[in-house]
Amino acid sequence: MADYGQFCSVARAHEAVGGRWTLLVVRELLCGSRRFNDIRRGIPRISRTMLSERLQDLVHVGVITRVEGEHGPEYALTEAGRELMGIVGALGTWGQRWLPRRAETEDLDLEPILVDMERRVRAEALPGEPMVIRFEIEGQRQPRFLLLKEADVSLCGRNPGFPEPLCVRGSLSALAAWWRGDVSFAEAQRMGISVDGPKALARAFPDWFERYLFAEVGQASRKSAI
Repeated sequence: MADYGQFCSVARAHEAVGGRWTLLVVRELLCGSRRFNDIRRGIPRISRTMLSERLQDLVHVGVITRVEGEHGPEYALTEAGRELMGIVGALGTWGQRWLPRRAETEDLDLEPILVDMERRVRAEALPGEPMVIRFEIEGQRQPRFLLLKEADVSLCGRNPGFPEPLCVRGSLSALAAWWRGDVSFAEAQRMGISVDGPKALARAFPDWFERYLFAEVGQASRKSAI
């Protein structure tokens, strides 16, 4: 942990939670993850060793607690940790408003997008029967599967045995641009995303999700940024 040698609470707070990956770990906990592997799904590029270190650091400064759950260690935010929601939210809003959004030139991972989609399914909008959506995204070695049931939404490496009426195909950049709010779904389709399957289900697909939390934050104009 960095030691800035300052009395200032900004510096002291940055010492505690300003390290690389740290606020992303907090973000995952704020989104409901409690177990090590669930946290890592949302941050696939963090090594297991680094994640373990960051969790230990957050326990040390009182941001999270570690308890033994039914299936192993679990982590939960303390009151101090939950108060970081304001910081994480402010960073998300700032990044969405002020940073350039050019998904086609960004080095993106598919997993965090699908994990966020899993979290933000609108159960009340789903068809009555359970189904699986297949994702075949360019550049990915294996397809991914999203199980949609009112009581169970799960991102899977294989179809767990339910009907698979829809397949989402296309570029990762187009999927990311739609999910992040850069473009509408119709624009993402023009960028190459397709939803193959029965027309009624394909048309309904975008409405099955509450899009990315900051999708409605507009991007500042270049003139405003100067």
